[in-house]
Amino acid sequence: MKLATRLWLLGAVVPMVGMLVALLLADVFFEALLAREVDRALLTQAAVESVSLFDGPRGEPHLHMLGSPLERAVRPFAPDAELFSPEGRRLAVYPAHRDEGVGGVPATPPPGEPVLETVRGADGVRTRRLTLGVLAPTGGVYTLRLTASLAQQDAAVRTFGSVTLAAAALLGVGLFALQTWQARWLAGRLGQLRGLIGRMREGVPTEREAGRRGADEVAEVEGALHEASARLGEARAAQEHLIARAAHELRTPLALMRTSLDLALWKERDPQALRESLEETRREVVRLSALAGNLLDLASFGQGGWEVRAGDLREVVDDAASAARAEAEGRGVWITVEGPEPAPCAFHAASVRQAMDNLLANALRYAPSGTEISVRLAHAGAGWRLSVRDRGPGIPAEHWDTVFQPFFRAEPKGAGTGLGLAVVREVAHRHGGRVQVVPVEAPGTEVVLELPEAGPARTS
Repeated sequence: MKLATRLWLLGAVVPMVGMLVALLLADVFFEALLAREVDRALLTQAAVESVSLFDGPRGEPHLHMLGSPLERAVRPFAPDAELFSPEGRRLAVYPAHRDEGVGGVPATPPPGEPVLETVRGADGVRTRRLTLGVLAPTGGVYTLRLTASLAQQDAAVRTFGSVTLAAAALLGVGLFALQTWQARWLAGRLGQLRGLIGRMREGVPTEREAGRRGADEVAEVEGALHEASARLGEARAAQEHLIARAAHELRTPLALMRTSLDLALWKERDPQALRESLEETRREVVRLSALAGNLLDLASFGQGGWEVRAGDLREVVDDAASAARAEAEGRGVWITVEGPEPAPCAFHAASVRQAMDNLLANALRYAPSGTEISVRLAHAGAGWRLSVRDRGPGIPAEHWDTVFQPFFRAEPKGAGTGLGLAVVREVAHRHGGRVQVVPVEAPGTEVVLELPEAGPARTS
C-alpha cells in the first residue's frame, strides 16, 4: 500500500467512518432522550388530572386545562386531552375546538396502569399517546387520554442530524485535503531520501542545502544520511589513499627484488655476488612481510568488536620489553621498564601487545648504540599512561600529529613500513584512549599511549 493511500485511509476515511458511527449513535440517543422527556410530561399531567378529576361541582369529572388561567399560554405545547365515561362516551376534550372524532374510543386499561404508545396519523405526523383508567369515587372507571404531537421532536432530530452530517462532511473534506497535502509533501521528502540513498550507493558525494528543512524526524534522518555520506566519502578517500600508498610501498621492494634477481640471472656470477643478491632479496622479503602484517593489523581493527577482558597491563609491557631485548642487545641498546605491579586494566591484550611491539620497534630503529630505551607505566586519572622514550634524533615538532598517519615517514628514505605508529593510533582509538608525541629534553622522542582503566566505552 502506497504512503498516500495509507494516509488517506488512516487519516481521513477511518476517522470519517468513526465519526459517522458516532453521529448515528448520538442521533439515536438524542431521539430517545426527547421521547423520554415527552413521556415524563404526559405522565406528570396525567398524575395531576387523575387526582383532581372529580373535584368539580357535584363530583362531575372535568379537565382542568379548560379552566386554567394559563390555558392560552400553554396551548402551543400542551398535550391534547380527552375524557371518556365508563360507557365510552366522550365527556370532555382539550382544546375545545378539537375534532371529537379523532382517535376513536379507547379501550379502558386497568386503573393506575398507564399505557403509552406512538401513533402515526393520516398526515404522517407521529404522536405519543397516554391512556389511563381512573376509578371514580362513586364507582366505574373513567378513561383519560393525553396525546402529544412529536412533530417538534422529529424536526429537532432531523435538524440535529442535518447539521452534524454537514459538519462531518466539511470535516471529511478538510481531512481529505489535509491528508492529500501531507501525503504529497511526505512522498516528496521520502523521494529525496531515496535519491540521496541511491547517490550514496553509487558513491556520489552529497551535500546538505544550508537552511533547508525543519527539525522533524524526516529532517533528522536526512541529516544522518548526509553525515553518513560524508563519513563514507572520507572513509573511501582514506581507503583509496591507503591503497595507493600501499601499492607504492609494495612496488618498491618488488622492483628491487626483480632487479636483483635479473642481475643474478643475466650472467654468471661468483658465489659471493649471488649471496649478496640473495641477502638483499631477503631484506626486501622481510620488509614486504612486515608491511603485509601491518596492513592486516589495520584492516582487522575495523572488523567487529574486540573481546575486552580485565588483566594486568604491566605483564603485557614486560612481555613486549623482554621480546625486544634480544634485538636491543644486538644494537648495543638496553630497555628498562618502570611502573606499578600489577596494573589492573580492561583491554584487548593482543592489540595492546602489538602496539607495544610497534612502539619499541620504532624506538630501536632510531636509538643510537649505547643508549637506553625507557618504558614507563603510570596511573593517571581514570586510566593508564604508557610512555616509550628513546635517545635518538627525535621527531620534528611539525610532524608530531602526521607521524601517526599511514605510510608517513619523517625521513622519506627511512627504514620501516610507515604503518607502525598508525597501528598504535588505531589501538588507542579502539580502546577509547589516545596516543601522542610529547615534548622532551633533547635528544630523543617520547610517545605516550593512554588507555582508560575501565576499557572502551560501550555505545548502543
